[in-house]
Amino acid sequence: MGRKEDHIRICLHKPVQSKRVRTLFENVHLINNSLPELDFNEIDTSTKFLGHDFSAPLMIGAMTGGAELAGTINRNLAEAAQETGLGMAVGSQRAGLYDKVLADTYAVTRKRAPNIFIGSNIGGAQISAGFTVTDGKKLVEMIEADAFYIHLNPAQEVVQPEGDERYRNVLSRIKEFVDGLDVPVVVKEVGFGISGEVSGKLENAGVSAVEVAGMGGTSYAAVEYYRAQSMHMRMKERMGELFWDWGIPTAVALRMASKHTKMPIVSSGGLRTGIDIAKSIAMGASLTAVAWPLLRPATMSSDAVKQRLDELVYGLKTAMFLTGCRNIKELRSLRYVITGELKDWEEQI
Repeated sequence: MGRKEDHIRICLHKPVQSKRVRTLFENVHLINNSLPELDFNEIDTSTKFLGHDFSAPLMIGAMTGGAELAGTINRNLAEAAQETGLGMAVGSQRAGLYDKVLADTYAVTRKRAPNIFIGSNIGGAQISAGFTVTDGKKLVEMIEADAFYIHLNPAQEVVQPEGDERYRNVLSRIKEFVDGLDVPVVVKEVGFGISGEVSGKLENAGVSAVEVAGMGGTSYAAVEYYRAQSMHMRMKERMGELFWDWGIPTAVALRMASKHTKMPIVSSGGLRTGIDIAKSIAMGASLTAVAWPLLRPATMSSDAVKQRLDELVYGLKTAMFLTGCRNIKELRSLRYVITGELKDWEEQI
């Protein structure tokens, strides 16, 4: 079974969420407004991200591609995103660069979603190892992408049985893609969190947005732990277990990025409800992204994905109603209170 199939199977059937580390959104408190002075149907959740319209500040985070089941998943995700007016990013496209059949597992997204924002995707380790701007243009063309995502995942690569541990000169290579591509470059993590310092370096390199993808949701160290275990690679297995909870909690990563940069920030990593989305926007995010909660529905149908997306947006809209916010602009200026462990982090960042 290939790595892509492994990742899907493990995320569907194994406990891969963080064990002890939480997103810390539970330490962010929105203040109930018993006099919102608006009707629920007045609330407008629409927003823009990198010049593209979204019906709500939410997109489907990068998940998969390059496998037969991945094609089905991406088709259902794309159809749901198209119907709901949201956006999506595909998983790493390296496999599709050299195989037309695998390329179709990514290209199906644009075929099924002609009008939404779609992000292309490749890894930092790959651009360090020689993946070129010309290759990047091919990935953009493959799905007619509106943005080019580069994912940073050194923690995953170093525990992965066949991981690529080359991360030298990644920042300078990112700048090459910023200068050489005709679409915005977005840099994201895969669940270990981007620090404020790294966010600042990315902004200086010309990156258009950063997706913090913090700890508190799916742990890719956990995913690789199960793969190493099945391959009897004991050292990698032990490292996957050791670094299962490695990372920056999502709420912390979001606060760090908002303090160190002015560019748009996407909040992701363990977001599970519309309240998490509302808190993210109040804390400075321009957009949010979810992945794991949509994976199982995406193996079923686009309607199942749409139902989950509708629930998230309805939860966001309800939180806006209960805080008296008519639109996303008002939500961005909403006062909130920080307590507990997140407050402790605040003193250090």
